[in-house]
Formats: sequence, C-alpha cells, structure tokens
Amino acid sequence: MSHFDVKHAVIAALVSVSVLSCQEYIPPEQPPLGYEFDDIACSDGVDNDFDGLTDCQDADCVRLSTLCGEFIPDDLDPQLEVTFELCSDGIDNDDDGNFDCGDRKCQQIPELCCSREFSDATCSDGIDQDQNGFTDCADFGCRRGLFVTVCDGADLTESTLDLCTDGRDNDGDGITDCGDPDCPFGDADFIAFCGFTTENNAAQCSDGFDNDGDGFVDCEDSSCERLQNVCGAEISDPGEENTLARCADGEDNDDNGFIDCADFACSRSDDAQILALCEAALALGETTIEACGDGIDNDGNGFTDCADFSCSRSDDPAVLAFCAEQAESSLAKCSNGIDDDGNGFIDCNDFSCTRNGDAEAQKYCEDRAESTFAKCSNGIDDDGNGFTDCADFSCSSSDAPPDARRACQESIAFQGASPNDACSDGIDSDLDGFVDCDDWDCSYNPAVTVCADRRICD
Repeated sequence: MSHFDVKHAVIAALVSVSVLSCQEYIPPEQPPLGYEFDDIACSDGVDNDFDGLTDCQDADCVRLSTLCGEFIPDDLDPQLEVTFELCSDGIDNDDDGNFDCGDRKCQQIPELCCSREFSDATCSDGIDQDQNGFTDCADFGCRRGLFVTVCDGADLTESTLDLCTDGRDNDGDGITDCGDPDCPFGDADFIAFCGFTTENNAAQCSDGFDNDGDGFVDCEDSSCERLQNVCGAEISDPGEENTLARCADGEDNDDNGFIDCADFACSRSDDAQILALCEAALALGETTIEACGDGIDNDGNGFTDCADFSCSRSDDPAVLAFCAEQAESSLAKCSNGIDDDGNGFIDCNDFSCTRNGDAEAQKYCEDRAESTFAKCSNGIDDDGNGFTDCADFSCSSSDAPPDARRACQESIAFQGASPNDACSDGIDSDLDGFVDCDDWDCSYNPAVTVCADRRICD
C-alpha cells in the first residue's frame, strides 16, 4: 500500500469514527439539577432544572437570584405570621428573622406547600423534594404527616421541644434532653425547662457547663472571655478588690462583673483573713432556709434561692420542704394567674405545672388545654390564649395530639357528614381559611375522592 493509500485510509477511518460518534450522541432529556439560578430562569414559570420546584419555590432561586429574597418595607407593622397572605408576601411580618416558608409558623400551614414531602409516595422515593436537607422519613413533613403511613416507627431525632423534654434519648446518641446539642437551645421554654441561666460569673465560667445553653462552654463563651481574672482578660486595676473590707461589702469594686468572694481577687487572695472569709461564705453557701429565701445568690454561682440545686436538691428535709412550697406545682399556684416561681411562665404555661405539678395541677392543666377533638371544635377559646379551635396551634399544629388534629381536618370537622360531602359543601368547616379541595385536609386525604385531581402541592 502506498503512502497516499495509508493516509487516505486513516482519514476515512477518522471521518467514520466522527460520524459514528455524532450518531451515537443522545441529548439529555432534561437539564442537570441546579440550572435554575438566574433572574431569567427564576421568573419564566418553568421548572428549568426539573427538580419539581419552579422559580421562587426553588431554593436555588432564593439563594442565587435577585428576585426571591426578603422584601423589607419602610414602615413594618409587626404582626403574627400565621396566615396565607402573610406567609406569601416576602416580608418578615413578625420580625423574628424568618419570612414566609422560612418561618416555622408558616411551615405549619400545609396549604402553603412549604413542605413537599407529605404523602406515602413522596416520603418513600429517596428524593428531598423540598430541598430542606431532610429526605423521606428524616423530614418532619413525612414523619408527622397526617396521611403518611410509610414512616410509622421511624427513628426520631432529638431536636424539638417535645422530644427534648420527654426524658428519653430519642436519637440514641447517649445524651438526653438538656444535654443533647441537637436540642433547641434558643427556645425560651426549653431554657426554662432545663433551668439554664446566665454564664457571666467566675463560678459559671469555670464549671465546665454550658450554663446559658448557647452551645459555648466557659471561656469559649463570649460572655466569659471578656471577664477579668477568669479567661485571661487584661486586669485594669488588680488592686481594687483585694482587702478584707472590699471582699465583704457586697460591691463589685473593680467593676469586673464579680462581687466579693465570687471574684478571684478575693477567693484566691494571698491574704489569710480574706481566704478565711471566703471559705466561711462558701461553707455557709445556699443551704439553709434563710439563705434559700433571702433573694441573694449567697454562693455566687449564678443561681438564687430555690433556683439553686443546693436548695432545691438539698439533703436537708426542711430546705426541700421550703422549696417545694415555693414551687409553682400545686393546683392553687397553677391557677392563680401569678408567676409564683418567677421564671417568666404563668400557671399552665409553666412546665412546673403541666409536667412537674402534683396530680391535681396536672389534671387542671389537662382539662383546661385546648387539645382534644371536643375543645378544638366547640368555638370556644378554652385555654384563654386568644386563639380559638383550629386557629390555635394546640389544635392544628403538627405537635398537637392526634385527636385534636383530627378535629382540624376539613373532611370531618364539626359535622357527621361523609368526607366527600364535607369537602364539597362550600363551607370552611375547620375555620382555617381554606375551603373544600383548597384545604390540604381534603386534597390529600385518601378517603376524599372528590379532590383526587386537586393535589395542591404537586
């Protein structure tokens, strides 16, 4: 074969391969995920990346486009963000740092479609439809879904107020409730339940505990690291609180946040008299009825009177009895409208009544709670919190008892009609603002056939 023939054969082969390659190329049926991120793709009404979410419903658009962020009005009138209108206007109406579907209160309205994992099909397909980082039964929308059955018995995390105050290690990590870092340390009720307090004095900043429940311990906590004599902060005048008189005058003489023997300048002094004074104060501590009822933090550990374990868990029966009398746990104290224990929660809004109260107190709070089918459908604000029946989270939220939540299903609320009749009568039976098939309770209830073609979140 001549040189010309060889060259011709090679060229022919290359052309053949090129043609073959072009013939074998198969265009993708849909674009790769993530191709919905600019202003054009996020405003065309098309699910460009075929992830089931269109335009501003897509987390990619919220994060990357300029069209889907929060709108901040000049004259915000703060109001509770719990309605369809307020949860879809792009405004943080209650000024809590979250808006629309980013607000937990909005997420509890299923008709808003904030959660897209809510049926047996979407909760068992291995896809994170709502792009919230939780897939199938790991998503609360599935695990607590009213009509979801595939997640029955699924393992729980330990991240909600209920799960973090039930005395159980729900996620099996060996840490329960107040010690579990997965729990909501920013929740006021959780802080009250666990007895967290400040972390800003010598005792709290050197005890190895996260006293204020913010996730930082001792000198890792900014409220500690700036304190003198504790975490290495510079001492501006180390001689101010170092005499016997100044270590017993009840004043913070060197203005470092620590008073008398709570200040290392006193408790670690080289003066034998000052050390003896502080040792005596520590020995006395907060262990007597007098010390546990004087309104003073006698041992300087940040806890006063019966809020201090040295009182509430004392070995002295008399002190224990005294603190028991102060507690908001009896029927009388759980029904008097007074914050008897001074923890910021009154009567049945206080866990000391609902969970730690005596039998009479707990029964009183249970009877008063708006959390049964009857009380969630009687048109009365039974618990006096300003919200009636299904407008009250104690009836309608995902954390409400099943019996209460059933009362807030459009298909059976307030009437004995069949589900199909109740979902086609033109009446907002559960008073949640959504009528018949526009109500998630109808459109996703398998027993309601008249709404089979109205899957509002699809």
